[in-house]
Amino acid sequence: MSFKSLIANCMIQWQYVFGAEMKKNNIDMINGPIAPSIIIFAIPMLLSGLLQIFFNAADTIVVGRFSGHTSMAAIGSTGSITNLMVNLFMGISVGVNVVVARSIGVDKAIHTAISLSVVSGIGLSILGFFLSPFLLESMDTPPDVIEKSILYMRIIFLGQPFNLIYNFSSAVLRSDGDTKRPLYYLTFAGILNVILNLLFVIVLKIDVAGVALATIISQAVSAFLVMRALWKGTGNVKFCFSHLTIDVKKMKEIPYMGVPAGLQSVLFSISNVLIQSSVNTFGSLAVAGNTAANSIDGFLYTVNNCLVQTNLSFISQNFGAGKKDRILPIMRSSMIITVTASLILGAVSLVFGPSILSLYSNESEVISYAMIRVRYVLTVYFIFAFEEMTVSSVRGLGYSIAPMFISVFCICGFRILWIFTYFASHHTLGSLYIAYPLSWCLAALSHVSLLLYIWKKKNPLRAGNDGDPN
Repeated sequence: MSFKSLIANCMIQWQYVFGAEMKKNNIDMINGPIAPSIIIFAIPMLLSGLLQIFFNAADTIVVGRFSGHTSMAAIGSTGSITNLMVNLFMGISVGVNVVVARSIGVDKAIHTAISLSVVSGIGLSILGFFLSPFLLESMDTPPDVIEKSILYMRIIFLGQPFNLIYNFSSAVLRSDGDTKRPLYYLTFAGILNVILNLLFVIVLKIDVAGVALATIISQAVSAFLVMRALWKGTGNVKFCFSHLTIDVKKMKEIPYMGVPAGLQSVLFSISNVLIQSSVNTFGSLAVAGNTAANSIDGFLYTVNNCLVQTNLSFISQNFGAGKKDRILPIMRSSMIITVTASLILGAVSLVFGPSILSLYSNESEVISYAMIRVRYVLTVYFIFAFEEMTVSSVRGLGYSIAPMFISVFCICGFRILWIFTYFASHHTLGSLYIAYPLSWCLAALSHVSLLLYIWKKKNPLRAGNDGDPN
């Protein structure tokens, strides 16, 4: 095929995707060209994900530029602990989505979910407020950082009722097919968060407390907006204060559906807590550098995760529709797009890393520490992209439990073992960060082996065979 013919063919495929199918505000995942559809499908998710990451990065940038490296380190040292305690409840919100969507008694399910979010949020606030000093001390948080860390963490935990109300209520809206309004509310709250950061830190100069206050105020606004949407709703999902209750049956169903997802997040958070504890032993400059590099990591992860979720959706749709001849091309196209994107972003992080990191801090030592993580983790992010794309392919074929165990043991388990063995005797940041690509390689090999086993032994693509999940 000539170059001219190749270009013409590509234009035809893009015109198909942007044509009648796009007019219906959705993508036809089971017909038409694959690669253009994957990209167009992923773009809205990618934009919303990057928007959220940008708002989170704004906290770190404002504090790093206007309050110094100790304040930035104070924020960074709390993230892994906060995620550890919150992720279980974020997983339970997945159960809310499923239970409300499936429920016949929708009213009871909705009000039980919202009641659960309030009770859980209050409990999490009390627990986090009083445990913050103990948890931070047990992680060897640097002495020049710990006082600010405790203050920041306590304020953040006081806002958890708003955080859980937003997430549980958004799950209710999504269960009824409404994904736009939660995004609009989150966008508005994110912009408010940035404005309040600038006001509290630059104008009022209240440092990490200002960033924490800006966060919980924006969370309260987003919670109010999503609750208002439910209260004024006229469809299947409508909230009424007088109906607030906890139905025992629904109360059991929600954790049953959501706890497995939450537990996997918790297990990953445990390994991240240990890594953060290890970084803390190098001092506040290293913690600040890790915080800045981790913020850039968030952008790469978001791009990768959106493409992974797109691959999962496409494979699931085609597998369910019996279009099994399209599954291999979907896997191939998704893998090429995702790995290529990760290679490009990793190269950009390496080449322009110092310039990007200067947005977070003007201290050369902080940037130097951050670049260590960039070199060991971000430049080889394509390995993680390959591993995650393989996982989504396995899950798209209907196998979910086996890849979960592989991820837990090969990633979480390996990192924990690495910290207590190799890193303990080779105490450098490089020997710590290299645990990331090594664990990705181990998980990738395991997931590829699983995919090959499913392909050869179970033969899920054979006509009339839907496989034998898990």
